[in-house]
Amino acid sequence: MIEGLKRAGAEVAECHVQLWHGIQDRVQVASGGWLRPRFIVRVVRTYWKLLRAYRKIGDYDVMVLGYPGQLDVCLARILTWLRRRPLVLDVFMSLYLIASERGLPDRHPITGRLIYWFEKLACHLPDLLIQDTAEYVQWLQRVYGLPPDRFRLVPTGADDRVFRPVKVEGREDGCFRVLYYGTFIPNHGVEYIVEAARMLRDDPTICFELIGEGPTKARAMALAKEYGLSNVTFTDWVDKRELPRKAAEADVLLGVFGTTPQSVMTVQNKIYEGLAMARPVISGDAPTVRHALTHGQHLLLCQRANPQALAEGILALREDPALRRRLADQGHGCFQERFTMTAIGQMMQKHLIEMLTENHFLRTGHR
Repeated sequence: MIEGLKRAGAEVAECHVQLWHGIQDRVQVASGGWLRPRFIVRVVRTYWKLLRAYRKIGDYDVMVLGYPGQLDVCLARILTWLRRRPLVLDVFMSLYLIASERGLPDRHPITGRLIYWFEKLACHLPDLLIQDTAEYVQWLQRVYGLPPDRFRLVPTGADDRVFRPVKVEGREDGCFRVLYYGTFIPNHGVEYIVEAARMLRDDPTICFELIGEGPTKARAMALAKEYGLSNVTFTDWVDKRELPRKAAEADVLLGVFGTTPQSVMTVQNKIYEGLAMARPVISGDAPTVRHALTHGQHLLLCQRANPQALAEGILALREDPALRRRLADQGHGCFQERFTMTAIGQMMQKHLIEMLTENHFLRTGHR
């Protein structure tokens, strides 16, 4: 989003101080660690540094909070009121929904309710909310009672500085490579990929590689071991600069196949990244994906939570090189037209200028 706005000609001043030490740190805090004195001291120190950085920014037209900005809305709202400037929150994902899907409210009810009420407040305070799909907007409206005119849609897209077509030397091993990369979470339904690999185990030419880490990885690995699958390889995280080469060497990239609300309400980054790299993509079907992309033209869709449908899709692409080329070419063309950082930045800037104009915040000579 930042790079896209810069490409669109906006002057972006970044004001950020690191609070979290990684995903595990966030999980521990959400599981009750927010009550620990050491964490409270860390928060106070972080926000003190943030306020000092903010003072150096000078004047601006609008403040935009990126994900997970829900935690910063109250402070940001005070600062923008003092400056008489509008506040925009890029919601991206609901913290409460993520916590609920991982069972946190059941294990820690007080923390769960605090996240709900804090996020509800965070969504009501800004002048504008950014989300990537209409389905997610409808969920936020229903859960938090938000007016529809508070939202504007901007697709997630992909970082086209990193994810772009890469030429690789031809392979002669005869292996049809199927690649998944990402976080092993219920949203992505990695267990269905393992089940599809089991159904294709008798075809020695089809090889699966699953890259990443996450809470469901142990289960996926145990399942592959139970089935005795020799056609599945598990790999830890690879460097972001190495990932495009891995994708370029694959014949098919896999999207997501889970059925959680979070999964079906979004178009995941890995789908856009596959299109950006001009690779054929298979993913689980959902209205959100069909609103953004066309089945059989930009990617192949199959029924979610259905290993048989996924296996059939992989076989269809293995047997039809022309279909793979068509999906790769047309998917990449669609990405270039609608989902690059340049396209996203122009869309975001348009929404911001419209908000500034409609609310009489726009100043003469704004940048």
